[in-house]
Amino acid sequence: MTIQRLILIFESMKFSTEELVEGIRLGNKRLIAKAITLVESKKSEHRIQAEELLKIVMPFTGKSIRVGITGVPGAGKSTFIENFGRLAISNGKKVAVLAIDPSSAINKGSILGDKTRMEELAKEENAFIRPSPSSGFLGGVANTTFETMMICEAAGYDYILIETVGVGQSEVLVADITDVFLFLKIIGGGDELQGIKRGIMEMVDVIFINKVDADNLQKAKNTKLELKRALDFIPPKEKNWKIPVLLGSALNNEGLGEVFEKINEFIDLKKKTQRFEEVRVQQAEKRFEYWVQEYILGMMKRNNSVEEAYIEHKKNASAMVSNPSTEAKLFVEKFLRDSRSVSRDSENI
Repeated sequence: MTIQRLILIFESMKFSTEELVEGIRLGNKRLIAKAITLVESKKSEHRIQAEELLKIVMPFTGKSIRVGITGVPGAGKSTFIENFGRLAISNGKKVAVLAIDPSSAINKGSILGDKTRMEELAKEENAFIRPSPSSGFLGGVANTTFETMMICEAAGYDYILIETVGVGQSEVLVADITDVFLFLKIIGGGDELQGIKRGIMEMVDVIFINKVDADNLQKAKNTKLELKRALDFIPPKEKNWKIPVLLGSALNNEGLGEVFEKINEFIDLKKKTQRFEEVRVQQAEKRFEYWVQEYILGMMKRNNSVEEAYIEHKKNASAMVSNPSTEAKLFVEKFLRDSRSVSRDSENI
């Protein structure tokens, strides 16, 4: 099939903003997926429609519980999410899963295999699973994950579960868009606290030691004690909340009920102390700052003379001709000078 033919097929599958909004509100999974694809697109015409769509659905957002789930590869995140999602559904909830897959650093491609790994959850009527490539974005989250959450919330999903790729200290970006940050830990060899960064420990709200069985139960209990002692030396993220360290096995559905209860207990506490809305406001402000940077950089690159300067200063920075921060400052100053010059010329016409 030719590229032209594929383009024609894609064009024929376009939906109006009104059709997408109606589909989202009715919980039509196909149209929800189409809306998310629109939001993820970097094409200017798609961005215009995406902004219009998000503006319309915004009044229907904000009612979900956003849960970030992280852990090292092999911690059992996908298994945990599948069985935790099914537990939430059995409690009358609707669950959306945003599974962020690592992208290739070479061609930005992604495996996107979470629907295969979460086969049972994918069959649930009240579940929606959306694999998205991280596209190299720092922190193991896609740059439109926040906007994707808005669409899922407008569709009436009660829990938004975000599975990250687990890439070290950058989990702060996940914590910055969720209400609850859950850390999955597994029993390994040597010092059980080795490799756990203080930064992660300062961000977590609930810790779940996964893959616990009869053979490693005592070791799991020892790890739990070590983690609790370590947490005593870290300032609490939320007042009156002692971070629970729970034991269980996601594969065998053990301990998930307690995780579910602790998450809801944490949300209730945040709402009671008015921290829930306060944190949400802070998160929205951070998204504003992110998009300001994105749009300004985009404007810079669309201006030919500015783009040349951008390439030149970037080359100087990469070759360490001077300090990268100095090159960035020189470039921004040139952009501002050129912008003011264009503005004055326009006024004189």
